[in-house]
Amino acid sequence: MRAFIFPGQGSQKVGMGAELTDASAAARAVFQEVDDALSQKLSAIMRDGPEDQLTLTENAQPAIMANAIATLRVLEEDFGVSLAAKGTCVAGHSLGEYSALCAVGAFSLADTARLLKLRGQAMQAAVPVGEGAMAALLGADIDKASALAAAAAQGEVCEVANDNDPSQVVISGQRSAIERAVELVKDHGIKRGVLLPVSAPFHCSLMQPAADRMAEALAATPPGQFALPVYANVTAARVTDPAEEQRLLVEQVTGRVRWRESVLAMFGDGIEHFVELGGKVLCPMVGRIAPEASTTSLVTMEDIENFAKEIG
Repeated sequence: MRAFIFPGQGSQKVGMGAELTDASAAARAVFQEVDDALSQKLSAIMRDGPEDQLTLTENAQPAIMANAIATLRVLEEDFGVSLAAKGTCVAGHSLGEYSALCAVGAFSLADTARLLKLRGQAMQAAVPVGEGAMAALLGADIDKASALAAAAAQGEVCEVANDNDPSQVVISGQRSAIERAVELVKDHGIKRGVLLPVSAPFHCSLMQPAADRMAEALAATPPGQFALPVYANVTAARVTDPAEEQRLLVEQVTGRVRWRESVLAMFGDGIEHFVELGGKVLCPMVGRIAPEASTTSLVTMEDIENFAKEIG
């Protein structure tokens, strides 16, 4: 049993998708469709930068999705491997949940690109630049991270945003509270706290204005039926109902990304093989969460070709 998984923000880099574009008409069609949907040459920013433009949340989110879906289309159209036939379920990290839903037919590619552009803009606009922050806690499990966040809050917002794996948790909130948390890590038995180079405090209650905007957007463009179940970030549970998934995507903006629990849930449901499309970020996490599972990252044409041969 196999899960196809999709990376989130932070996996972007200048040059992403360039090899696929040069080698495959299927990949070129994806990037062209996204450019057309956004009325923007996003593919040029992905290919050539500048990096500060690619890292803007409103560009990074659709770019990471486009790269993942291009990888999938190459796999399906150039190598004849169907995700619906070879997969048991899908999941994605934060924005990657939208990529996963696009992959299984819940959203069209154009709609996914537009939703993610809006999601990036709404998240950026929710909190004035400089007022929010996020920090990665290294050598922290969820219990230690939760205790640290509670101690550092002091009446401000300081919340667990991403439970990534047993050794890495991300917190999010008001800058002063997050900076306090970084200073307090040793008191809580945590190895290190590292402020992240992000433009907004994602996945915490400060994102409520963005959640409200996404509720409107998803009411206008709701997910349709999907070919495989998706494991949702906010519940770490299997979802097959489009209406439920629509509600969970709104909650996801302010809610915790329960990635560690999602992987454990998939593994517990019999998933033995995790295949990451368009990145090499989630597979190492899976390795730390469920060491017995096997993982494959598909980034290059060679990766895709080898995987297609392997699974026939």
